[in-house]
Amino acid sequence: MLRERIAAGGFVQGEALPGEQALAAEYGVTRSVVRNALHWLEQRGLVTARRNIGWFLRAPHQVQGFDRMRSFTQWAEGRGMVAGARMVSREHGPATEREAQLLRIPVGADVLRWSRIRTLDGRVVMLERSSWAPWVVPLLESFPEGAVSSTRALAEAGVSVVFGNHRIEAVAASSEEARMLGVRRSSPLLQVRREAFAKDGRVIELGVDRYLPNTIAFEAQAAGTAEDVATRVRTLGGEFVA
Repeated sequence: MLRERIAAGGFVQGEALPGEQALAAEYGVTRSVVRNALHWLEQRGLVTARRNIGWFLRAPHQVQGFDRMRSFTQWAEGRGMVAGARMVSREHGPATEREAQLLRIPVGADVLRWSRIRTLDGRVVMLERSSWAPWVVPLLESFPEGAVSSTRALAEAGVSVVFGNHRIEAVAASSEEARMLGVRRSSPLLQVRREAFAKDGRVIELGVDRYLPNTIAFEAQAAGTAEDVATRVRTLGGEFVA
């Protein structure tokens, strides 16, 4: 019955569903029956649970194409949406071997790392982690914690950002990520590893973004010998086109 009600638009996407006890009373069943039904709907990507808050109807995911990769804020604004950001942590530290290799700097060189919760129209959609190359760190030292777009801040400082390699995979939420994103530990997340470059080829940033399910999809199209080919892959409860 809940599934039919969802399909008929009986709930508002992104908003909390009635509580389990309220649903049990409405349908004349026990709370355990309602909870089992909600878990069944969650497995099918229709609802999601947020710790200590309740159950929510999933909003439809948004799509970004690989042929037009932009910053999160640029992409959101291009779709008429409002991007938000909340700084979780911000610190300096010595570059790890991996950071040194990808940023093309010595091991132990000073890098700036930060983690931010990103939102779309006020809804939490992902956790963003960034490691910044030493040459751009002075440009970001005064970046306000409540500011939204680091790409815009760099552009204002004369650094034009070009987005490069992206690696996408499914991962499980850690305990810390589950707490920050309001999901259960080990919940599936869509991870995007990315690199940003300046026009002169210097590496600016290494980023790792972890998206909640059904919030965003990435689309790539390849030309076949006779016609364009699109292969759809279903994962994390959402559809991704590759």
